[in-house]
Amino acid sequence: MSDLQSIKSLDNPLFFDVIHGRQTVRNYKPDVKISKNEITEMLQEATQAPSGGNLQSWRFLVLDSLEQKQKLFSIAYNQKQIVEASAVIIVLGDLECYKMAKKIYNQAVEAGVMPEDMAKSSVKRYTDLYSNMSQEDVLQTVSLECGLVSMQFMLVARAKGYDTGPMRGFSKEKLMEAFNISDRYTPVLLIALGESAKAGYPTVRLPVQNVVFFNKMLED
Repeated sequence: MSDLQSIKSLDNPLFFDVIHGRQTVRNYKPDVKISKNEITEMLQEATQAPSGGNLQSWRFLVLDSLEQKQKLFSIAYNQKQIVEASAVIIVLGDLECYKMAKKIYNQAVEAGVMPEDMAKSSVKRYTDLYSNMSQEDVLQTVSLECGLVSMQFMLVARAKGYDTGPMRGFSKEKLMEAFNISDRYTPVLLIALGESAKAGYPTVRLPVQNVVFFNKMLED
């Protein structure tokens, strides 16, 4: 079987071990330290996630010092994984991500994957698009893209043997003030990263027949 056929097959144990092995972990070994280089490598892999116009609206503030994690602790309602985990990733959405369009598309030209005229037209298209979007639509867009990259990061971490726990429980206003984050960015998610001291709680999922519909929605 070719590599492509193996990937397409549902009998791909490594990939599915990662999916089924990922749990939301709340208890971490506090003595485990993950290097900045390894965290950066995992985030690099995560940024292969898709984004509208390839504008990559995600930004990451990594807290890996105890002092910084303790500053976040009360802001995140005293969730103990904040200080126990090796690091906490603050996933931020860039509400002005279109301002990076020129840099991104110039890179595409330099890499030989896009003609220069297409790059220029793409910069104009997305600058105009975002300039005319409502604040609510921009927020929805970047939040979706941050969700995509966050899930990818958690799977990458699991593939590397680490555990993660996404958290939405935090004060957005206090977080932005404490870490001097400008209004250009919106905090979307916190992700604890480390090695579990205790497995996550077992969970169940709805039967697939309750959540998948072909061609038309069915009434509950």
